[in-house]
Amino acid sequence: MTIEQGALKAYLEDAADRVRNIETRAAAALKTQGQAAYEEAMREKAELLAGLSGDAGGRFPDLDEPLAARLRRFSASARRSLDIGSVFFMSALLYPEDYREGEPNDLERFAGELGDAG
Repeated sequence: MTIEQGALKAYLEDAADRVRNIETRAAAALKTQGQAAYEEAMREKAELLAGLSGDAGGRFPDLDEPLAARLRRFSASARRSLDIGSVFFMSALLYPEDYREGEPNDLERFAGELGDAG
């Protein structure tokens, strides 16, 4: 693994942690604060993912095209969910149709595919 891939892996793992934290906060908010608080958290998740490609492009300007293309797909899906305003779409970002609770989401899988950072 190159130094850049190691840094990208760490960056993606951090982003995935932030997404999981937002999702945890959203689930708690739905129970304690209601639908509006949940929707706000889902928008936050989508905005984080929508900016992922641009942010990573700035941090990793020499990123291999296949990796950059995957980041663009994550961001494009998130932008689409924001454009149409679908909270369901926002909540489903990163989760394939056959997702099972406890499995890694697509962003976590992507980071894992980059190998060991250490």
